[in-house]
Amino acid sequence: MKKRPRLLLTFLVAIVMILSACGTKNNANNANKDLLKEVKDRGTLRVGVMGTYQPYNFLNEKKEMDGFDVDIAKEVAKHLGVKVEFVAQEFSGMIAGLQTNKFDVVISQMTITDERKKQMDFTKPYITNHVKVIVQEDNNTINSVEDFKGKNIGVGLGTNDETYLRTELMPKVGDFTIKTYDDVITSLKDLDTGRIDATINNMYAIKPIVEKNGFKIKAVGEPVKSDQAGIAVRKGNEPFLKELDRILAEMKADGTYKNIYMKWFNEEPAE
Repeated sequence: MKKRPRLLLTFLVAIVMILSACGTKNNANNANKDLLKEVKDRGTLRVGVMGTYQPYNFLNEKKEMDGFDVDIAKEVAKHLGVKVEFVAQEFSGMIAGLQTNKFDVVISQMTITDERKKQMDFTKPYITNHVKVIVQEDNNTINSVEDFKGKNIGVGLGTNDETYLRTELMPKVGDFTIKTYDDVITSLKDLDTGRIDATINNMYAIKPIVEKNGFKIKAVGEPVKSDQAGIAVRKGNEPFLKELDRILAEMKADGTYKNIYMKWFNEEPAE
C-alpha cells in the first residue's frame, strides 16, 4: 500500500516533465516561426508607428495615418501582397511592443544603433536625417551643443537623441538638465515658452509643427549628427528581413522611393 503514493508521485512528476518539454518545444517553434509566411497567410502587415511625428507619421484631418513612413509602409505591404494595419505606440514602448508581437515591424524613424541591434534586426537604412540644435528665435547664447552646460534641454523619451545627450554629450561638455517628452509638439511648446532652453531634432520633423503653431524658434549651427533609420523586425526572422531589403531596393530602383521622398520633403533623396 505504501508503494502506491510513491508510484503516483513518480507518475505525476513524469507527466509534468513531458508537458514542460512540450511547452519548451512549442515555444521554440513559435520563436522560429516563418514571419514572412505568417504575414502573407494573415493578409495583413502590422506596423508600429508613433503617429505624432509629422511629416513622418501622423494622423491627418481624416484621422488616418499619414506621412513619409506611412507611405513607405503602404508600399512595402503592396509588394508583399497584403494590407497594412497601423498600430499607434509611444516611442518609449516601441521596442517592447515589437518584442511582444504587438506588431510585425516598426516603421517609425527607428534609428539604427549598435545597442538596438542587440534587441532587434534592421533592414538597410531607408532614410538619413540630420539633427540640429533648436532654440528660441531671440536666443543668442546657445549656438551649438557646446553651450548646453547648465541649461535645460528637451528631447524625445527613449530616442537615439536622448541616448546621445546622456552618454556622449554630457560627459564631454558638462552637466545639464534633460527633460524628456513623448511627443515633439510638447517639447517645442515648452521651448517656445521658455520652459526649456533648447532641444535637438531634425528640421524635417519640426517644420510643419512650427509653421502650424507659429512657434518663434530656430535651428542653429552645423548638424549635431546624422542618423539612419531602418525597418525594425524581431530577431530570428532572416527570410522576412531579406524580403524587406529586396522590396526597399526595388522601390529605389523603380523610382517609387524618390516619389515618396519628394512628396514629403520637396527635394530628391541624397542617397
